[in-house]
Amino acid sequence: MRLILFLTLMIPFFGCNADKELETSGPPNILFVMTDDHAFQAISAYGSNLIETPNIDRLAQEGMLFERAFVTNSICAPSRATILTGQFSHRNGLVDNGVVFDSTQMTFPRLLQAAGYQTAIVGKWHLKTQPMGFDFWRVLRGQGKYYHPELRDPDTTKQYRGYTTYVITDLTLEWLKEGRDPNQPFLMLYQHKAPHREWRPAIRDLKSMVAGKTYPEPSTLFDDYSGRGRASQEAEMRIADHMSITSDNKISVRIADSLGIERFLPWYDRAYGEQRKRYTAEELAAWEDVYAPMNKAFAENPPQGDDLIRFKYQRYMQDYLGSIKAVDDNLGRVLAYLDSAGIADNTIVVYTSDQGFYLGEHGWFDKRFMYEPSFRTPLIVRWPGQIKAGVRNQKLVQNLDFAQTFLDVAGLEAPDSMQGKSLVPLLKQEETDWRDAIYYHYYEYPGIHAVKRHYGVRTDRYKLIHFYHDIDEWELFDLEKDPDELKNLYADPAYADIRDNLHERLLELQNQYGDSNELAQQMIPQKSR
Repeated sequence: MRLILFLTLMIPFFGCNADKELETSGPPNILFVMTDDHAFQAISAYGSNLIETPNIDRLAQEGMLFERAFVTNSICAPSRATILTGQFSHRNGLVDNGVVFDSTQMTFPRLLQAAGYQTAIVGKWHLKTQPMGFDFWRVLRGQGKYYHPELRDPDTTKQYRGYTTYVITDLTLEWLKEGRDPNQPFLMLYQHKAPHREWRPAIRDLKSMVAGKTYPEPSTLFDDYSGRGRASQEAEMRIADHMSITSDNKISVRIADSLGIERFLPWYDRAYGEQRKRYTAEELAAWEDVYAPMNKAFAENPPQGDDLIRFKYQRYMQDYLGSIKAVDDNLGRVLAYLDSAGIADNTIVVYTSDQGFYLGEHGWFDKRFMYEPSFRTPLIVRWPGQIKAGVRNQKLVQNLDFAQTFLDVAGLEAPDSMQGKSLVPLLKQEETDWRDAIYYHYYEYPGIHAVKRHYGVRTDRYKLIHFYHDIDEWELFDLEKDPDELKNLYADPAYADIRDNLHERLLELQNQYGDSNELAQQMIPQKSR
């Protein structure tokens, strides 16, 4: 009731103010930039040796970079639902990609819209329902395509010509320039498909990012999982065995079939062909100019064994990083607009991804695990006048915190149903009593990539994970001594006290967040000492 009254009182303040100075002195605009599967390892501000991302880096130079930002459930749709609702998956109901999001529930865009913010979303939605709480929306149909995508609006579905990252940016800029009322603050969710699988770069970036490029290999590319249990060993996202040589690595179906490399068609055959059919004649010619020589070389001297894994890794990196190039370039276009329109100083810009991603670490691609590369996500925030430039934050934060942060930025009180914490005190570097541990729960099993269900707790130094569904395995890692998480210390007597403390902390977090998985809680062992 208190929140409803507060919002009612705020609507005249936001909606009826005709003063042009609102652009620079009123409630801040919010630009939320989210990519799909963008690993922090692929951002130069995070120390990447794979790619330069000058426009993302600019945000870090002018704002705050979070070194320890994490997700609650490392998979696309659940992550998006958590961001919108400020709730864990078991509370908002979207536990895996197969669930339809209940868009009638409370979200931060609906609260901002009720308070007089103009709200818009352009790009990837991926929640199987119609967006609500937005004055304007143009969202990709389903997963979306990299070339000439179809986007839905409230009335129809329309195909747009061009590369999807540019199309999404064009529509975003069109609304920012012409579709909004400059006398009101705005919330824009600017959400990319890239760099999601199958990693197809823009034609203009093929020669600079793909042709002849060689990228450094991660030290764990040939991990044999000997220090961990069945969950790691049985996951189906190994570059060696589960990355398609056709649709993923862009080697023609004819060549793959003739060499007997890929027999698990026809899905990959269909995916390969359908993507190629979307190109114009000019695009296909430019594509073949880069990829045909690689196909020819592969056919003449097909790699085997470890050399084939190395080949697949390089092809993966060329396309994955090539897809990010357009994201960074187009972010630059949007930041340039904020500058030219004179609203950069009153716009908070957030850059993040829906989760992390494996770039060959442990021989993997994809996400899902609570291990660092997929659990950890990039998070960079620029807020002129409120955040000191070039700050790096070490606190444990999660995508669970975004909703309450945006409400706090707008001067609104968050509903009690939200489970995160506003990041505003951290952004302003104020003294605050912050959390000492974070909770994670992954559900999508059985399912693609065969990552088993698990939950866990992470502190500054330690991580405890429980795989609880068709196996009962615990893993404990000392992240200070073992940042690659190669050695399970759960049975090590030297870590008995740490293990018991983590069990207690895990149960406290499950109770705090109301995770009612009774079976999971019952399986937590008694103190071992």
